[in-house]
Amino acid sequence: MDISFNKKMESLEYDVYLKSVDLEDNNDDFKFEIDDFQSVQELIAIAPDCVRCNLCVDVCPVNAIDEANIFKIAKIRQDECVKCEICVQTCPISCIAIIENTAEFNAEENDDMKYFLTERKTPHRIIRMNDIAIDYNNFNIEGDVPKFCPTGAYTLEFKEYFEDYNIEVDIPLEEDTLYPVIDKKLCVGCGACVITSIGDFITLDRYVGPVIFVKNLEINQDICVNCYLCEENCPTEAIKLEDGEVVLDDDKCIRCIECTSRCPVGALMLVNEEEDE
Repeated sequence: MDISFNKKMESLEYDVYLKSVDLEDNNDDFKFEIDDFQSVQELIAIAPDCVRCNLCVDVCPVNAIDEANIFKIAKIRQDECVKCEICVQTCPISCIAIIENTAEFNAEENDDMKYFLTERKTPHRIIRMNDIAIDYNNFNIEGDVPKFCPTGAYTLEFKEYFEDYNIEVDIPLEEDTLYPVIDKKLCVGCGACVITSIGDFITLDRYVGPVIFVKNLEINQDICVNCYLCEENCPTEAIKLEDGEVVLDDDKCIRCIECTSRCPVGALMLVNEEEDE
């Protein structure tokens, strides 16, 4: 997804003027000039096709995602998100994306303010269904389970379907009654059926592979001022200051922006692996 649009400078000037009314020295002659400008911010967003599996909620290391249910999709609380990208890599249907929001202005050309929204590609960790089973003694077909299954593996079928495909269950099947069926060849182990079903009649055994880190945290010990902001704000306690040096536990580090965004001297920097080579 790539989107770009312009904002007329006249409109931007008016917005700034409206903000200026809060200034103590405000007067009618207030003017401003914008120099060359570029700002890049990242936003992690969940698309409307969320299947409500809540796997993103389970893996978020800072609990910044509100759970989904049959009525609403999961929601990222942007003010608490640390941009570690783990949820993006984990979503089984890739409906969570990193959007780079770029704003730039060329003063020499005196052009409009330009905005660009670009989806940044990320690797995806392995999500695999090992086994899934239905307890037909306790099943409940109420809810929107088939609606949220992304592959169509979960369906509701009549007795004839079970007979045609020789599917054996441990209860007698009645006529004109729908029963849940899961096609294991189609199931990807997302867990949407487990979360959205009413009752506890689906058992899922799945494998979730390791997070694929594409960035490394570089530490410049020479310019570090030992302010302890990195240690105090690290959500996984991966950074410690010991004997005047920053010590990183690489196994705990989730490559978020909490330390890099707070370091007052730029001693910490996330670098892409290809740039680091």
